[in-house]
Amino acid sequence: MSHTPYPSSFYAATANAAPLRHALSSNVETDVCVIGAGYTGLSTALFLLEHGFRVVVLEAAKVGFGASGRNGGQIVNSYSRDLDTVERSAGSDAAKLIGAMAFEGGQIIRERVKQYDINCDLKNGGVFAAMNSKQMRHLEAQKILWERYGYRQLQMLDQSDIRDVVACERYVGGMLDQGGGHIHPLNLALGEAAAVESLGGIIYEQSPAIRIDRGANPRIHTKHGEVRAKFVVVAGNAYLGNLVPELAAKSMPCGTQVVATEPLTAELAAALLPQDYCVEDCNYLLDYFRLSADKRLIYGGGVVYGARDPADIESIIRPKMLKTFPQLCDIKIDFAWTGNFLMTLSRLPQVGRLDGNLYYSQGCSGHGVTYTHIAGKVIAEALRGQAERFDAFAGLPHYPFPGGQRFSAPLSALGALYYSLRDRIGF
Repeated sequence: MSHTPYPSSFYAATANAAPLRHALSSNVETDVCVIGAGYTGLSTALFLLEHGFRVVVLEAAKVGFGASGRNGGQIVNSYSRDLDTVERSAGSDAAKLIGAMAFEGGQIIRERVKQYDINCDLKNGGVFAAMNSKQMRHLEAQKILWERYGYRQLQMLDQSDIRDVVACERYVGGMLDQGGGHIHPLNLALGEAAAVESLGGIIYEQSPAIRIDRGANPRIHTKHGEVRAKFVVVAGNAYLGNLVPELAAKSMPCGTQVVATEPLTAELAAALLPQDYCVEDCNYLLDYFRLSADKRLIYGGGVVYGARDPADIESIIRPKMLKTFPQLCDIKIDFAWTGNFLMTLSRLPQVGRLDGNLYYSQGCSGHGVTYTHIAGKVIAEALRGQAERFDAFAGLPHYPFPGGQRFSAPLSALGALYYSLRDRIGF
C-alpha cells in the first residue's frame, strides 16, 4: 500500500509523538464522514463529536499534511478580504453575522488548547507592520472597522513603538493585535486529532477518497474500503483534487514558501523580536515571520500561482529575510519547504451544501488558521439544524477565475504583479 509521509519541514522534524493510524481496509458506517484531516476537518469532527455524532475522518496522507501542518503558524483575525469587502458582498444582515465570527476562530484555538491540553507552543500577540504612510492609513481604518464589530484588542504603533517590537528599519509603524498570536501548526493539528479520537472519532490515514456516490445515503470510496454515512463534509481544500468537480472550478491552489533558520542565540532572538510577537507586513504579497519555541526565525512569503514547487526555496525567501533582518547574513537556513493553500477569486471562503447532505468549506485564501476553526463550528451547527451562520457564509457570491483552469494561474500572477508594483511605489 502506498504511503505518503510528511514533507521535510521544521514542523515535521519537531512534531509531537502521534499514534500509528491505519488506512481504511473495510466497509464502515457512521453519521458523518469528513474528508480531510486538516484544521477544517478536525474542527468539524470535534464539534460534531461533542454533540453526540459518530464521525469518521478520511485523510489521504497524514493528519495536518497540507496547509494545516505547513503554514507560518500565525493566528490572524478576520479574513483574507476584510469586513468592508464582506459588507459590500453580503449585505448588512449577513455581514453582521460574518463580522461577529471574524474574531471567533482564535478564541476556539485557545479553548481547544486549554480543554484538550494541546502542546503547540501557543504565544499571544501579532503585529501588522506598515512600510509606508498609505499602509498606516489602511491600518488606522482597519482598527476603526474592527472596533465597529466590537473588537477591542488593537493598539496602533508609531515608528518608535514598532522598533520595540521588531528590529527592522523598513517599517514606519504598525498595529498590534493582542488577540493574534502564533503556534506550532502541525502540533495543533495533531493535538486536535488526539481530541477527536478521545471522543470516539476514527481517523484513517493514507486513505484518499476516490469517489463519492451521492444520494440520500452517500458512500465514500477509498482504494480498499468504503464509508457509508448520512452526511459528508468535504474539507480537502488545496489537496482535494477533482473529487467534487463543482468545487474545483471556482478555486485555485497556490503555493507559499517558508524557511526556518538554525537556532539563534537567546540574545539575537530577543534583539530581533523582543516581545516574541509574530509579524506580517501589509503588502499584497506579504512577508511574515516569528520565532519558534527553540528560537529559530521562521520566515515566509511569496505566492506561486498554480501550486508548482519551486526548485530552490531558500533562494526565494532568504533575500526577503535579509531585507528585513540584514543582521542574519551569516545565519544558516536549516529547513525550507513549500505548501499549498486554496485561493478564490473574491479571496473570501466558499461554504455550502450539495445534494442536501454534502457540506463543504474551502478557499481560505491564505487566512486559514483562524477561519478553519470557525468553519468547523459553523458546519457542525448546520448539521444540528442551526444553519443561520452557515447560510451567511454560503450566501457570499463566488465566481470562476478568468480564463478557466488553464489560464487562471498566469492571469492571477499578472494581477499580483500589478499590486506588488503598487506596494513598491506606495500608491
